[in-house]
Amino acid sequence: MTKKKSKVDKEFKLSSWAIANKTTMYVLILLILILGISSYFNMPREDFPEIKETKIYISSLYPGNTAEDVEKLITDPLEDKLKTVSNVVEITSTSQEDYSMIIVEFDDDIEVEVAKQKVKDEIDTETATEDWPTFNGAKVDPNVFDLSMSEEMPILNINISGNYPVQKLKEFAEYLEDEIEDLIEIKQADIRGAQEKEVEVAVDIYKMMAMQVSFDDIINAINGGNVTTSAGNLITSGQRRTIRILGEITSPTDLENFVIKSENNNPIYLKDLASISFKEKDKTTYARKDGESVVMLDVKKRSGKNMIAATEKIREIVKNAQENVFPQNLEVTITNDLSDKTIGQVDDLVNNIIFGITLVVTVLMFFLGFRNALFVGFAIPMSMFMSLMILGALGYTLNTMILFGLIMGLGMLVDNGIVVVENVYRLMEDEGLSRVEAAKKGIGEIAFPIIISTVTTVAAFVPLGLWPGLFGQFMIYFPITLSVVLGSSLFVAIFFNSVLVSQFMSIEDKEMPLKRIVTITSIVGGFGLLIMIIGGPYRGFGSLMVFTAILLWVYRLFLRKAAFYFQTKTLVWLENAYENTLRSAMSSWKPYAVTIGTFLLLFIAFGGFGASVA
Repeated sequence: MTKKKSKVDKEFKLSSWAIANKTTMYVLILLILILGISSYFNMPREDFPEIKETKIYISSLYPGNTAEDVEKLITDPLEDKLKTVSNVVEITSTSQEDYSMIIVEFDDDIEVEVAKQKVKDEIDTETATEDWPTFNGAKVDPNVFDLSMSEEMPILNINISGNYPVQKLKEFAEYLEDEIEDLIEIKQADIRGAQEKEVEVAVDIYKMMAMQVSFDDIINAINGGNVTTSAGNLITSGQRRTIRILGEITSPTDLENFVIKSENNNPIYLKDLASISFKEKDKTTYARKDGESVVMLDVKKRSGKNMIAATEKIREIVKNAQENVFPQNLEVTITNDLSDKTIGQVDDLVNNIIFGITLVVTVLMFFLGFRNALFVGFAIPMSMFMSLMILGALGYTLNTMILFGLIMGLGMLVDNGIVVVENVYRLMEDEGLSRVEAAKKGIGEIAFPIIISTVTTVAAFVPLGLWPGLFGQFMIYFPITLSVVLGSSLFVAIFFNSVLVSQFMSIEDKEMPLKRIVTITSIVGGFGLLIMIIGGPYRGFGSLMVFTAILLWVYRLFLRKAAFYFQTKTLVWLENAYENTLRSAMSSWKPYAVTIGTFLLLFIAFGGFGASVA
């Protein structure tokens, strides 16, 4: 009894609890797999993470005024009012003809919505005063807004071209604009390369003077004639009907007969003193594809929405419009699709997971055998699914920084699993312990070292999340992702690997019967091939299943004999060579020489290359 107790006196209580409750662990493994796969498919995909600057913008339109007047009447009063707002770091402004823009920068500790509300409150107070300027009978209304980088960058462009007038191409673009903006993922779609039309009234100043007509007379006549008003209610046939008098201008020629002034029953019409034309506004946007002018749609998605899902829906809308709405000779193309890059990054993650499992299992099978190597290989997808589950629960999206952190963490997460599996394998082989005893004692010996190792690795990346400002908001996702990945790998190693090795580890690499190999590879490879043929987002899992089936046959036919030779011959030689080298390095004066030589090499390296911060 004492002997048995001494065998497990170093057990780690958490892993021992997991071993004693293996059914609970199996259920937890299944639950994490389901939630992880669900998070992988449901997490929104986007190019960059959502970053909001703590800057609030105030734009004001005051037509017909010089830059000096705009600054005096709009910009300066607003700036004076905004200086009293707390947490403000800097206020910058630009005043130009007809327009004012003020940028209020807050410190990083304040929420954007709180900052915007503070600015709105001060703006409303200022615009409520009697001295605030008016335009067309209404007070100038400043627009207060913030900018989100992910919402300001178009996710794709839709180019429309063909042997049609620009105005007709614009009508096609407006149809797509209405359809696309109905999508919940889309914030807006802006048309470029086609201008709005406007009515130009070119007044003859000499005729105005001769007829004693002022500009105000003309403006008031046009405004008064272009109004739809209510004429009250009419009860007819027992029903109350609302009557409206339509005064909307539908054609430039309608303006010609507007009466500007009437004296002694002699009306003066607008056509008597002005020429009226319908023309495009001054061109402010240009759109070209392959050097040819096109009408283009810039499509911008909402923050936090799935870019890939949005682009798929947009492509479906464009395809449906080409087949059922647009003429056959109209060319509609999609360019600058950012979802292609995001899809490529997600595919890279899947490929790296498959490649990582392959390398880990291939290398470890030479040391531990194929069966035991699978325990470490299992830790890779399990840690990834657990990480995706946590990141999804935190509300993050699959973006460049998250994917970079996942791929980088992929190379570090196997360390804990390797240490656990190898130590348990050593205890079973060298001390003859049973699976359960070896698992409890093995993990008890290395639990705290791998916990400390994981914490120190995470600590090395913490400074990346402490950078201030906009760049700090961008970089914070990287250390968070690495921390989640490494924490997940530690959890998998202590809880899941401990259960699996306590139940299935073997120091004897028994040859699997040929019939069982055929059955397993047929099922796994068949399902994997079917998934690959169907395609779609599950293609990576199909590839992994097919590759697993192939790897099993490669091991059975070729690698098993090579692994046996390596374990019995090569590994023994390497261990003996290492032992002799270590004994030699630790004898006599050599430890001092090695220590001094190490420091000398360090100083030589710094002296040769220099130490600098670029």
